[in-house]
Amino acid sequence: MREYTRAQTITANIPYVAMVLMGAATITFALPFSRWAWIGAGSYLVYGAVGAFWIMVFMCPYCAYYATTGCPCGYGKLSAVLVRKGDRDCFSQKFRRHIPVIIPLWLIPVACGGIALFNTFSWWLVGLLSAFFVNSFLVLPLVSRKHTCAECPQKSDCPWMASAR
Repeated sequence: MREYTRAQTITANIPYVAMVLMGAATITFALPFSRWAWIGAGSYLVYGAVGAFWIMVFMCPYCAYYATTGCPCGYGKLSAVLVRKGDRDCFSQKFRRHIPVIIPLWLIPVACGGIALFNTFSWWLVGLLSAFFVNSFLVLPLVSRKHTCAECPQKSDCPWMASAR
């Protein structure tokens, strides 16, 4: 099993962090700097952090990378601090059950930005929404499939990789 350095782990998390930051910025621009914009953006940031911890608590214990530095995102090591190891045979089931919890992170900024653009056109919002889209729907999945998932010992049992076949 390959082990990742701290720098590699930080690099592996950049697309997710960028998605959450750009999503919050999109919400802020979509609700033109009102109190609701700040509440929405702040809530989205919290949701992004909670989503990462949700995965660490409910999926990572069932992963082959649990408690190792073989996890490119570092979640495996963090998960071991938070919860006990689970049965690896349950990974696919846990994946299917818990990934839907974070899917709205990809959809909320697109919905907010799309509605805002429909109501009032803004080049700033077009640029931000485009950057969010490229990062979240192209870069993040590509990095996951070609890097993280390609080296995973459980890829044959993973619903995400099965959808790529």
